[in-house]
Amino acid sequence: MYAASRLSFLNPPDSVSELFPVPKSRIGMLRNEPLVQNLRDFVPNWFVWLSSPLSQRNNGRIFRSILAALVRAHPRSDVYRKTLWNRSCICPRMITVEEKPIVSMARKNLPICVLDDEADLVDLTTERLTKLGFPVVGTTNPEDALQKIRLGGCRAVIADFKMPAMDGLALLEKVLQYDPGIYVILVTDYYSVDAAIDAIKRGAYDYLAKPLDFARLTKTLDDLADLFTQRSQIRDLEDRLLQNLQFHGIVGRSPAMFEVFDLAKKVARHYSNVLITGPTGAGKELIARALHHMSPVGQERFAVCNCSALVDTLLESQLFGHIRGAFTGATDTRPGLFEYANGGAVFLDEVGETSLPMQAKLLRVIQNREIQRVGSPEVKHVDVRLIAATNRDLRAEVLAGRFREDLFYRLSTVEIRVPGLCERAEDIPILMQHFLKKYSQAYSKPFQGLSRRAQIALLQHDWPGNVRELENVISSAALTASADFIDVTDFPAQLQKPRRSVARSEENWRPLPLDEVRGIHIQRVLGMCNGNRVRASQLLGIGRTSLYRFLKRTTTKAVAKGAA
Repeated sequence: MYAASRLSFLNPPDSVSELFPVPKSRIGMLRNEPLVQNLRDFVPNWFVWLSSPLSQRNNGRIFRSILAALVRAHPRSDVYRKTLWNRSCICPRMITVEEKPIVSMARKNLPICVLDDEADLVDLTTERLTKLGFPVVGTTNPEDALQKIRLGGCRAVIADFKMPAMDGLALLEKVLQYDPGIYVILVTDYYSVDAAIDAIKRGAYDYLAKPLDFARLTKTLDDLADLFTQRSQIRDLEDRLLQNLQFHGIVGRSPAMFEVFDLAKKVARHYSNVLITGPTGAGKELIARALHHMSPVGQERFAVCNCSALVDTLLESQLFGHIRGAFTGATDTRPGLFEYANGGAVFLDEVGETSLPMQAKLLRVIQNREIQRVGSPEVKHVDVRLIAATNRDLRAEVLAGRFREDLFYRLSTVEIRVPGLCERAEDIPILMQHFLKKYSQAYSKPFQGLSRRAQIALLQHDWPGNVRELENVISSAALTASADFIDVTDFPAQLQKPRRSVARSEENWRPLPLDEVRGIHIQRVLGMCNGNRVRASQLLGIGRTSLYRFLKRTTTKAVAKGAA
């Protein structure tokens, strides 16, 4: 569609072949062309010309022929011929009057509820917004409006500030309790800047005066419709990004997790024994399964044993099997997990919880790949890949005499450390999105997302239970939430008032000598780098020589203090 605005002098066009695909001999007959007829009907007062590359070209004769045809086709052709035709070239600038299809589509995706105690105003506002393409429902009862919000029937509310049954601020508070993702626009006869600021601070999207300025209201609603459209597009992009950031079902985009993924890819095809360390709930079993799936025996069996859940006698039977009569209750012969997974992989979770006698039996399996069923003298050969996991520091356990040193070195042929969630805080947003999508599908609840204060609460939490704790929090919130957005009120009590580790550290603070503080910090960095002094010196920002000198001085002081 085209519309003419004020006339302006422009360079005449060079060709009309793109605009009017007719021979030059027919230029004078343009008044009978359907295009000219349509233009004359649509624009009764002004001249029309298509905006095209023609405006940058130069052939006045052809353009004047087109303009002459338009002048003759106009009802007031005599007036325009006398007043305008003596100009060298007249071309109107074009403005678009047809609404963009994307605007109307965005409006259809923004259902609105109009609430006012005056039925006439409700009907008027509803009618005008409906003509603009918004899906609108109107009511004079606040409880009906709240019910529609609870059922997810609207995304925006236009409410009167002064109503007998409920004032606007009380309605705003209840609406945000039901669904923090709802946008509330308050309208009032008694407009003031202070009241507007107070309403917006309480969560209102806008504050308008009566009588309604429908141009401003339409602009506000179009902005909201565009916002929802953009959010929908962002969610689609995030879903695609989430798929790209998954590593065999493990979600992560932090540098620490990328290092874990790279190491797992490198060792998957050739490993025989792997030790996976990390805090509880960090995802050690997921890494173990990813290793198995990427290995050449990925199609074979993957057996899992939780070493901390069984006593030694049952654990031995579980791993190696037993023959009939080997112990009380052994009524039949049964193979163990090593036989069951022969040709595949065995995952020993919490291997640090095993006793020293059990560790000696595991050592034989790792060294010789041989097992003996409980109560049987027969030795059987097995071909399995062994993956062990623990949340303990096995080096410290070895020094304390609670874990066999030879078993530790054989298990840790390749060691993969999975960082805790506090070490990869940048993964929390995509993990929230991943779990929200997972439990939205599981519970058949189409959640739009988490409210801003819910996201802040999750980002501020310490997550001692790591990814498993985060998953449990979102799972329980998705189960109990009734709105389209999960809010902080859906979380457990300890998350509604986020804890801050800074406050705790300040409570435990005590004055220390500067040398001692420096020593503690250096030892922590060394521990984080698993004793790698080169890496520790890089993180500390000092040279290796300085680090070696400090460690030597610290060791000398400790020996002298012990001798004294």
